[in-house]
Amino acid sequence: MKLTFIGADHEVTGSCHYLEVCGKHILVDYGMEQGVNVYENAPLPVQESLIDYVLLTHAHVDHSGMLPLLYARGFRGQVFMTDASADLCSIMLRDCAHIQMQEAEWKNRKAKRHAGVEATEPVYTMEDADGIIRRIVPCHYDTVIELCEGVKIRFTDIGHLLGSASIEVWVEESGVKKKIVFSGDIGNKNQPLIKDPARTEEADYVVMESTYGDRLHSEERPNYVKELAQILNETFAKGGNVVIPSFAVGRTQEMLYFLRKIKADRLVENYPDFPVYVDSPLAVEATGIFHKNIYNCFDEEAMALVKKGINPIQFPGLNLAITSEESKMINFDDKPKVILSASGMCEAGRIRHHLKHNLWRPECTVLFVGYQAVGTLGRAIVDGAQEVKLFGETISIRARIEKLAGMSGHADKNGLLEWIQGFTKKPQRVFVVHGEDSVCESFKLCLEKEYGFSAYAPYSGTQFDLVTNEVEYEAAPVRLKKKAAKAVSDVFARLMAAGQRLLSVIQRNEGGANKDLAKFADQINSLCDKWDR
Repeated sequence: MKLTFIGADHEVTGSCHYLEVCGKHILVDYGMEQGVNVYENAPLPVQESLIDYVLLTHAHVDHSGMLPLLYARGFRGQVFMTDASADLCSIMLRDCAHIQMQEAEWKNRKAKRHAGVEATEPVYTMEDADGIIRRIVPCHYDTVIELCEGVKIRFTDIGHLLGSASIEVWVEESGVKKKIVFSGDIGNKNQPLIKDPARTEEADYVVMESTYGDRLHSEERPNYVKELAQILNETFAKGGNVVIPSFAVGRTQEMLYFLRKIKADRLVENYPDFPVYVDSPLAVEATGIFHKNIYNCFDEEAMALVKKGINPIQFPGLNLAITSEESKMINFDDKPKVILSASGMCEAGRIRHHLKHNLWRPECTVLFVGYQAVGTLGRAIVDGAQEVKLFGETISIRARIEKLAGMSGHADKNGLLEWIQGFTKKPQRVFVVHGEDSVCESFKLCLEKEYGFSAYAPYSGTQFDLVTNEVEYEAAPVRLKKKAAKAVSDVFARLMAAGQRLLSVIQRNEGGANKDLAKFADQINSLCDKWDR
């Protein structure tokens, strides 16, 4: 029984953990790194084609975004996640693939103008995204599922995102029984629409996130409706737009919830019928998935509206922009308006076009409603940049920059402590992950010195023996080096993985019909003749 830490160790994004139990190879999350990353991630301990199962805590890209690459490199196992996460991943992973392919195409068009620049390959393709989506196994909350002999799992609502879960894993091997709990991202209490985090009562080991392990949200629940209404009133009075960079899944639907309330209570006195544009095809699809999962995931307050026949995230004046033409027309309309667009950290997507059209206008407001990772465009704007570069053009920042304080899907330090103290008996070890370098260390020390837990903040590559409760290999931090020709090396890795898979397929067909094996051999030799020049 071994647990290896791969990603989001002393960092916030790129979550990935590897379990080797009962002769099976299991990944928990396989996320994409975002923003500035300080440390190198250790490679997977085995070939991707040998992974048997993936368990996904939730659909956010920093937990799910590399799953199509796993498929591209030979993975053909099953991916277990909640029903709502399965719905969200079916659109989000395709969206990720679309972005990867678009960016590669743009770089290649640019490269044609410069001699000696090698072509860029996308990290993965739409075919890879579709392939991994076909491997998804949707699961109900609070249902024990037997993965294989000796391994059982259960998903528990953790209140971070529609479908988000902590994952309980029971393992029995050679007469030894252990239970490991992966917290996933622990949700902030009293979020609109979704339920508060549920507790888990017992575990031998807990792998726990620490994103906000060094800070507290406001003691009083902020009145987001009042704050947002004030910003709308002040901006519309000047004839400006309110541009909201918003994550397409989760945060956009929360903002629609607040905007419906503002309109219903007529809190924008001089412009009550203001238009709201959701300019993100992904956000539009995700909103439909929120509707689909009302009865499984919505909290009591949202359900009270539903029972009255009120849609909590729909209202008059709501406009959905799907095509690029519809998106472009938004900025040709002079009426003051709200523009909700992705991505939430302004790193890609249509929001960059809206920033280009609005950042330089002093009458407009850019309102941030989510975490901005170090190194992202959103973080630069929030931190007070005077100008930014968009589409090769330098844009002066004259718009009002605001942030809804405490607007977070993550539990703060007190919320994290409340969750871990919900265990009736202290786990043998709490592994602190998914936080910035200093935060992991400070939260680990807090757990140890103030609350009596045995805590450990591993670096990527650290291996732990779950039977002996000992660190088998303690990895040292490896600072990220500048990577050259990453896309090319990724393609070669895919080729190597395909070769490994071919060998495993050949071995499994031993003893097959001679006619079939001869045909298979002819196909392989024909392919080799084509490439062996």
